[in-house]
Formats: sequence, C-alpha cells, structure tokens
Amino acid sequence: MAPPQPPAFSADRPCRILLVEDTTALARTYMGYLRDEPYEVEHVETGAAALDAAAAREPDLVLLDLKLPDCDGMEILRQLGERCVGLPVVVITAHGSIGVAVEAMRAGAADFLVKPFGPDRLITAVSNHADRRRFARALAAAPKAAAPDVVAGVLPAAPMRRENFEGFVGASEPMQGVYRAIESAARSSATVFITGESGVGKEVCAQAIHQQSPRRERPFVAINCAAIPGELMESEMFGHVKGAFTGAVSDKIGAARLADGGTLFLDEICEMSPHLQTKLLRFVQTGAFNPVGRAASQHVDVRFVCATNRDPLEEVSAGRFREDLYYRLHVIPIGLPPLREREEDVIQIAGRFLQLYAAEEGRGFTGLAEDAKAALKAYGWPGNVRQLQNALRNAVVLHDGSLLTAAMLPGFVKGAARPAPAAPAPPPPAAIQTAPFPPGPPNPDDLVALSRAIRPLADLEREAIERAVELCQGDVRKAAVFLGVSPATIYRKQKFWREGGDPPLF
Repeated sequence: MAPPQPPAFSADRPCRILLVEDTTALARTYMGYLRDEPYEVEHVETGAAALDAAAAREPDLVLLDLKLPDCDGMEILRQLGERCVGLPVVVITAHGSIGVAVEAMRAGAADFLVKPFGPDRLITAVSNHADRRRFARALAAAPKAAAPDVVAGVLPAAPMRRENFEGFVGASEPMQGVYRAIESAARSSATVFITGESGVGKEVCAQAIHQQSPRRERPFVAINCAAIPGELMESEMFGHVKGAFTGAVSDKIGAARLADGGTLFLDEICEMSPHLQTKLLRFVQTGAFNPVGRAASQHVDVRFVCATNRDPLEEVSAGRFREDLYYRLHVIPIGLPPLREREEDVIQIAGRFLQLYAAEEGRGFTGLAEDAKAALKAYGWPGNVRQLQNALRNAVVLHDGSLLTAAMLPGFVKGAARPAPAAPAPPPPAAIQTAPFPPGPPNPDDLVALSRAIRPLADLEREAIERAVELCQGDVRKAAVFLGVSPATIYRKQKFWREGGDPPLF
C-alpha cells in the first residue's frame, strides 16, 4: 500500500479523527463525547480497516484501542508511524495496562487514555494533539505558498542559522530546532512542558518563551518545586493571610498572584507533593486558587511553563505524578539536548564564559589554547552547560594569561583528554572454571562448592557497574553507554546500594 498523501491544510475544515475501536458501545460513547466539538470522526473496528482509512485520507489524529480483533494495536501504531510521519496517535488501554501504554508512548504514541475515562479527558487529549498537528501543517504549508519560482532560476533562501538566541549560545542543529520550537510556542498561550537533564538551561528556555511572547512586558515568576520544603510550598505558590499558621505574621502574596498577566515557571515540577499537585490541577483548570487561610478564591491570568529533569511518563507510571495533571501541563513539549549532543557548541559556549569571567575577574584571557579546546571537547559534561560554566570560572579565578590552556582546567576535564585506562584482559575461560576448584564441575550435593561456583547475579551486576564507572573515571553516562543501559538505571541502583536496599536486576 502506497503511503497516503497528506491532505491540503485548510484552517476552515474540521479536524479529522480516526477512531479505531472494536466495541461498538464504547465507540458510540466516545463519538458522543466529541459530538459538540469541531471534529469529523470516522470509526473503524479493525487494524486493517484503520490502515486502509489512513491511506485513503490521512487524519489529523488517531484514537487507537490496543486490543483489536485482527491484530496487535502496537503493530498498527508502528505501521501508522511509518506511513504517516508525524501523525499523532492516542492509544486507549485498560487500567491494568499502564505499562503497555508507556511502552506505546516510547514507540511513538502521542498520548494514552486509561479506561474508563470521561469526556473532559478525551476532549483535552484530542484538542491538544489534533490542534498541534494542524498547526505544524500550517507552518509547513506557509513557505510553499510564498516560495519563489525555482523553475525561473530563483532559489529559496536557506533558513537563517543562529549562533545565539534569547540567552542560549550555540549554532548546532539540535539548538536550531529548539530555537524554532521556542518561537512557535511563544505565540500561543498553551502550557509548555520542558524536559532535559540538569544544567541544560531549562529556565533559560522558559525565560526565552516569555520574552518572545505577548506577555513579555508582564512578570516572569519562577518557583523551584525541589528547593522549597513541602510544608512551605503551598504558601510560596498561593500566598497566605496573617495568622494562617504559626509564623504567618503578615499577609504574603504568592507566586500565582505575582505572575498575574505574565508567566509562571514551575521548575522541577515532578518534585511537587501529591497534595499540592491536586491544588495545582484546579488552578491550571480554572485559573482560581485559595491563599492559605482564606476561603474566598482569587482569579489570575497566568501562562504556565513547567520543567523537569526526570522522565515524566515514568513518574506517572510509578504513581508519583498525577496523570490528569500531566495531561493538563504536557501540551507543548520542548526537549533540550544535553551538551554532549552539541559538541560543536562546546567551544563557542566556553569562549563566551571565558570572555565574561575574564572581564569580571580582571584577567587577561583572550581565548582558548588548542589543547584546552581538545580537552573541553573530549569531556562528556554530565552536568551540561552549568558544569562547563563552573569549570571556566574555576580556571579564570585560579589562573591568568593570554590563552587559557588545558593545564589550567580542573582535573576532571584534563583527565578526559587522556585515554581512559584499558580494562585488564579477562582470564581465559578455563582459568575461570578451574581457579577455585579442581578440574571438573563441583559436586551438586556440595552446597559450599556450589555457593562458590555460582555467584548471585545481583553481585555480578553490581561489580560490572562499579567497574564500568571506575574505568570511565566516574562518568556515569559514559559507563551507561558501554553497559547498554540508561544512566537513570545506574543512578537508581547506586541509590539502592547506598541505602542498603536490594535493587531489581536490569
């Protein structure tokens, strides 16, 4: 079957929704939920019919039940992703299959709905993703309408490549995508959800969105959900009245009120307590909140921008973050790349910091020596831009000269320029088998011999992880690459070991 041709974008036509659900009663219920919305819904009952419908006329969004009579819904998800690039698919799953839904998200699904769900949940999911799809098509169609006549020999201008943007420094391709995403998100009032490792510049991204938005003349208020004790967080967010609790000696205006008309940035949102998540959900839905100690609600006009260095879907799956709050906030996602994926930007960023700190500290540095550039490129920067910033400040404070050399950099950076020590060659298999025992397998009845011959898998795993981290000079992310696991797996297991727990195997 040939890939479908995307329909011409028209702002006047309704969004096309393809509903793939084999239970007729449920399909009618879902279509009833969407009856009064500006959507054109087509219903099919099988995976084969879904592929045929998408081929005949590509929809703006697919609602896909993962349990279908003729095939596995995951296979339909995969084929739709191959044939209709960029088509958002919202999967539908039973309550006991959240893990499957998370797997589907990682396989390309845009969202998931857990049965049973009400009309508000369905309408929110559909509006978020269908409207985003139409917006992307509108952006793609606009240049074509205004494109020069290539046949006449006039070539279209290449897109502008920016070396910095609203506080960011870097001209790498990943950052060009970030700059475009910020500009697109800023024009909307929808909530933005920023993800990325610590130190990549999530607050810089939030400020850039605010500065590019129509709210730029109004306040930008940032609140770090991880830095404020849980018992004080509600007061910091919503304020309190005098006498509301011990120590409340006067009224306090919270971040929500301070940000009225502007942008409220909630950093490390996944660290927020479940109790406050419930109150935040109401605030996001209604724009109303109650200061601590006051019964009357207050209303504000706030644009929400959130950020986290965790995987929000893992937090939802683990029950630490409310699913309904996640879907209210996760409207326009922006992922910031780690510095190790922006190799060509490292020297440019380092040069900017060197110039800044040399002026602040009264040093004579004018640039980076070649060996310093090599060392900076060789290091993996697990702490990202923040770590690079600290390394340059350290070097400038402790040294002076015209060029900053590798010898002036902190030890962890200088070490990266040298090859990591090679792992000792493993002993031959025969030596491993015969070293602790006489030739031949141990007697199955000799429990002591068996306990020496068969090592617990958890012990072998811990030794492998600790050895890999040691060989990578403490760089967990580099060790994770060689071990074939995610850095989060290693961090989680190290935490278990520190606390004396027994972590699960890979």
